[in-house]
Amino acid sequence: MKIGNREFDLKNETYIMGILNVTPDSFYDGGRYDTPDAALVRAEKMIAQGVDIIDIGGMSTKPDHDEISCGEELDRVIPVVRAVRRSFDIPISIDTYRWQIAEAALDAGADMVNDVWGALHGDGKMAETLSRYNVPCCLMHNSEVMARSVGDVLAGLRNSINHACSCGVGKSNIIIDPGIGFAKSPKTCLRVVADIASLEELERPILLGVSRKSLIGHTLSLPPEERLEGALAIAAYAFLSTHVAFLRVHDVKEHVRVRDMLKAIVNERERVEI
Repeated sequence: MKIGNREFDLKNETYIMGILNVTPDSFYDGGRYDTPDAALVRAEKMIAQGVDIIDIGGMSTKPDHDEISCGEELDRVIPVVRAVRRSFDIPISIDTYRWQIAEAALDAGADMVNDVWGALHGDGKMAETLSRYNVPCCLMHNSEVMARSVGDVLAGLRNSINHACSCGVGKSNIIIDPGIGFAKSPKTCLRVVADIASLEELERPILLGVSRKSLIGHTLSLPPEERLEGALAIAAYAFLSTHVAFLRVHDVKEHVRVRDMLKAIVNERERVEI
């Protein structure tokens, strides 16, 4: 899959997507990077640590978040997208479920869209926008009704894929995300992680975003600032259980090191077996 000017081998490699929230209220890093200058410093640091793609978001999606206007979301993300595009040769993802934001961000230099509503939110124009721009997209499982099983997640993702394709989105442009922390209890989230390999039946590259999320907090009784080890444990488990194409993370350096160490071990095991 080509994202921006870079080819991604999503069948054989695992890439690190770095989170760049330009919001005052995100659950972990709200307010840290909500100016273009601060965002650029953060982007530069992530690039130095080995990030493969930067995901820029302008509205928190944590539980009970305040939904801001389209205009405010545009004011937050578009200057940052433009600044990162001018300064760095790095693929950029825009984290939004609004087609207007996606369109403006793509025009400003973004290369893909990461939609936490799987192109199903509102008037359905997101899928049309994705089709018109012919860009890669990540469709995440989300729902107004709580998912109670891995089967519910698979059904929801299948619905998103079918809807997007019916609107002209190429299936080869679709990445899927099981949506850990969205419309699921902590127990269901843990089951989805445990059965991450079941997503293979959808035959689309997998993105997993668990970085410092409430699943870890619930399991280990820890606040967001103390959840790094839990996130790394999940990343390692997912890496060894199935092929995860992307890990969406706050802590780039640590995830790059874990990925590279695991890859070296797996490669050595395969060499010995041959």
